[in-house]
Amino acid sequence: MSPIHRRSLLAALGSLLSPLLGGTVAEAASKPADPNWKLSESEWRKRLSPEAFQVLRKEGTERPFSSPLDREKRKGTFVCAGCRLPLFSSAAKFDSRTGWPSFWQPLPNAVVTKTDFKLIVPRTEYHCRRCGGHQGHVFNDGPRPTGKRYCNNGVALAFVPEG
Repeated sequence: MSPIHRRSLLAALGSLLSPLLGGTVAEAASKPADPNWKLSESEWRKRLSPEAFQVLRKEGTERPFSSPLDREKRKGTFVCAGCRLPLFSSAAKFDSRTGWPSFWQPLPNAVVTKTDFKLIVPRTEYHCRRCGGHQGHVFNDGPRPTGKRYCNNGVALAFVPEG
């Protein structure tokens, strides 16, 4: 079985088993904290590209090595592509060699987390605190000082250069 088919099978099993294991597909973390960002699906579709909608609103994952933000080296701020809330400083970005933009810490009060059981094994998923947009997953294999790797979908971000 190819890795793509294996991942699809695991995702389907995870979705079926998630409620039994204590997780749900849409928990509080994916709901906007700011009522001004409680938009309808059609409003989100108008604001976002189809790829960004799939990631931010449907908790999808973009292909690795597909985002130019993975190679972004300038000083600046990475903001949510949905609501423009600042999420990460370029000072916290590092090359994880995974094919996705990675950071060792978010900005204060920028993201919220939830447990994701979509691949059966529990993972920590994180979302934009303001609009609830899905950003990616956080792992415990990052660099010092936190040891965390916030593995972000590039299509869920926009970059604002310093100055």
